[in-house]
Amino acid sequence: MTRITKTVFAVLMLAAGAIAVSVAVAQHRIGGHGRMHDTMHGNKATVFGAPRDTSESWTLARGGLLYDNWAAVLDRRAPGNTHPSYPKTGKQSGASTWRCKECHGWDYKGNDGKYANGSHATGIKGIRAAEGRDTKQIAKLLRAPAHGYTSTMISDNELARIAAFVRRGQHDTDKLINIESGDVRAGALSLDALLERGRGIFQTTCAVCHGFGGRELNFGTNRKPAFIGTEAKGNPWELLHKIRNAHPGAAMISLRAFPIEDAAAVLAYARSLPDK
Repeated sequence: MTRITKTVFAVLMLAAGAIAVSVAVAQHRIGGHGRMHDTMHGNKATVFGAPRDTSESWTLARGGLLYDNWAAVLDRRAPGNTHPSYPKTGKQSGASTWRCKECHGWDYKGNDGKYANGSHATGIKGIRAAEGRDTKQIAKLLRAPAHGYTSTMISDNELARIAAFVRRGQHDTDKLINIESGDVRAGALSLDALLERGRGIFQTTCAVCHGFGGRELNFGTNRKPAFIGTEAKGNPWELLHKIRNAHPGAAMISLRAFPIEDAAAVLAYARSLPDK
């Protein structure tokens, strides 16, 4: 191959690569109106698997993911029927009722928190009182009929990670989020300092997928979009959980290994981003 031919070939390869990237970006934007795990791609072994030497941070984040949606985390289907323990007065049905968060809430307070009323109200208590309990006792409760998670659904190893999350992975949302307004509590920082901290983390990490303006991923539809700013304003409790633990079945980073104040700062900044 002559030098000129090699040069032409290299240019063609670069052009092809640029076209491929452009198409991928376009498809990502146009097709980005599904759920997060439908639009984000990554190494399947990393998203669904486990490291050989699991850290405490990874274990707790994994437990938080399983609490969110264990079936999506484990890449399997949840039972199609409504959970036998789900109250008949509840407004949900089917597979979603097998998610831990569906009864216990994003604030982990169940009927004492945001799920005291509304479409997710069940009258079931939260898991805050289980914080600090023995993980074996927690796992035993999860296997008992009231919860009914069999080893076919969730292995012993994965169940232990849920138990670890319940024991030592929760956070007190009332200290971080105003339950009435949804605003993030600045704590020792000024509001400006909180937002600047969140801006720095978002622009150097989250923006890789969400974009600097927070509109690269659309969790809604073209007619009714739902961006990161939409989610942050609509349900800051859910978003804080996902900032700390990631989203089930998605190649999303987690801030579990960092101080919770960093996650709260990201949430505060996300609430300043466009919601439409």
